[in-house]
Amino acid sequence: MTLLALGINHRTATVAVREQVAFTPTQLESALAELRSLPHISEAAVLSTCNRTELYCVTDAAGEQIVLDWLGRFHNLRVEELARCAYHYHDNDAARHLMRVAVGLDSMVLGEPQILGQLKDAYQQARQAKGLGGELERLFQHTFAVAKQVRTETGIGKNPVSVAYAAVSMASRIFDDFSRANALLIGAGETIELVARHLHEAGVRQLTVANRTRERAEQVSSSLGGTAITLPEIPDALEHADIVISSTASPLPILGKGMVERALKKRRHRPVFMVDIAVPRDIEPEVASLDDVYLYTVDDLRQVIEENIRSREGAAREAENLVASGVQDFLNQLRALDAVSTLKQFRQRAELLRDAETEKALR
Repeated sequence: MTLLALGINHRTATVAVREQVAFTPTQLESALAELRSLPHISEAAVLSTCNRTELYCVTDAAGEQIVLDWLGRFHNLRVEELARCAYHYHDNDAARHLMRVAVGLDSMVLGEPQILGQLKDAYQQARQAKGLGGELERLFQHTFAVAKQVRTETGIGKNPVSVAYAAVSMASRIFDDFSRANALLIGAGETIELVARHLHEAGVRQLTVANRTRERAEQVSSSLGGTAITLPEIPDALEHADIVISSTASPLPILGKGMVERALKKRRHRPVFMVDIAVPRDIEPEVASLDDVYLYTVDDLRQVIEENIRSREGAAREAENLVASGVQDFLNQLRALDAVSTLKQFRQRAELLRDAETEKALR
């Protein structure tokens, strides 16, 4: 059997393709069940974030095409189109890729810590779906140990660099005085929590968090002196917002062109800075065509992120060395397990021969 890692990410696919291939939280359970039930697939896990969708499987030689075909079918995407932006790794290369992802070496923001938490969530979901067997279970556990070592022994995660931080950095180039800016944050996940914290530290004091449930929005906003609202209240809040940053798991846009147009009229066309971090997108792309709106997606944050990458390059080299050692350790573990299996088979065979000879002698 072969270890396979197959997926797309921010380097190989546009945000338009990534949002088509992303799995929503409600889709993951059925997706894992379908993937696990495919022929030639014995183990499976799914990692889906705003910047990547990756499938980790234990399969045979025929499995790669089967997995690719299934991914296209699941998202109603032509396999040929998907194949143009998909990458695949096998065995030790797949293990190396997973470890690089876990420590943030393959992220848009070098060394960002959120991906490790997302990977742990993917691992738990795969376990609950009974998608993990011996090989993937060992690989994930070893990957988490390597990630902990990298965080402990290198400075790759010291500086506050993330997509959330990059969004706030870009906003600071437009607003000279954050203290007079009114910010509307849509969503209440980890990314929005980081955005809220960075905005507060930058001087924003008028902060509104909108979420499907008011309770969760209050958890994010209360410690920062902000206001919590529900999604239906967004149109009223939008007319007061100078900064809008959105990151939800909604499969459909939350802000449409018409809603934003009506808010701009009430604002007397005072400009609005918007960042859509979500994949699929929360803000309709047509909003960018409106005067007085400056709309950016995660792909537009690349320049800000690249500036921050340079501060982590030295630590990244150290991390690469630790990953290489981690891959070698994992391969050694597999070889040791193979040796144990061979010895067990040898002992069982010897015992069968002994018993047969004993029985013959007794007769």
